[in-house]
Amino acid sequence: MSEDVQEVTVASGDGQEAGPERTCAVSRAVLSPDALIRFVRGPDGQIAPDLARRLPGRGVWIECARARVDTAIKTGVFARALKQPVSAPPDLAERIDKLLLRRAMDALSLANKAGLVVAGFAKVDATVASGQCQMLVHAADAAEDGAGKLIRKLRAVWQAHGNTDEPVILDTLTSADLSLAMGRANVVHAALTKGGAAANFLRDAERLQRYRASPDVLAKGPRSGAKTEQA
Repeated sequence: MSEDVQEVTVASGDGQEAGPERTCAVSRAVLSPDALIRFVRGPDGQIAPDLARRLPGRGVWIECARARVDTAIKTGVFARALKQPVSAPPDLAERIDKLLLRRAMDALSLANKAGLVVAGFAKVDATVASGQCQMLVHAADAAEDGAGKLIRKLRAVWQAHGNTDEPVILDTLTSADLSLAMGRANVVHAALTKGGAAANFLRDAERLQRYRASPDVLAKGPRSGAKTEQA
């Protein structure tokens, strides 16, 4: 095989096979493709991220974390993995952040157009209370008191419905990001109901959150998107 692929498969949430796991060229951790970023060598000899995993040629897989990408650049991982000279743009890590952000915003926009998103504290509160909220989204710059109230209510409703796991709570995007994606001003809180477009947003938002996580958080491997409350 031309790429570092482990011949095992992982199951996605709907029970379908998500595809073969692959090995991070930096940490050597074996992960699912959604937890990694594929890189290829462009015609100009520069390494380029292939977020959609569609570009031709041999790929290098790096864990979806800025810290891993920075290490790959500094230690020459790309050239060693591809066995040929490559160069990495100095702002590669920042470019990836912007690309992941754009994908998450585009996915939220599509979910909104599909009628799967409500915004505004009162509407979000009502959606949470109804039990229809599949994921809660707070702006990264949201006030802790408002976010905390919604989180506590969601957890109570979630448990009342017999769920034993933690509900999905995302706080990756800023209010400006949320507002731009949804085409309205001052979006701070949003709730998404069940649907394919919502699931796509969750995947892209969690990839962005994982990418931005600190090395310490990355090592612990918590559920991404959980906002921590102060005791």
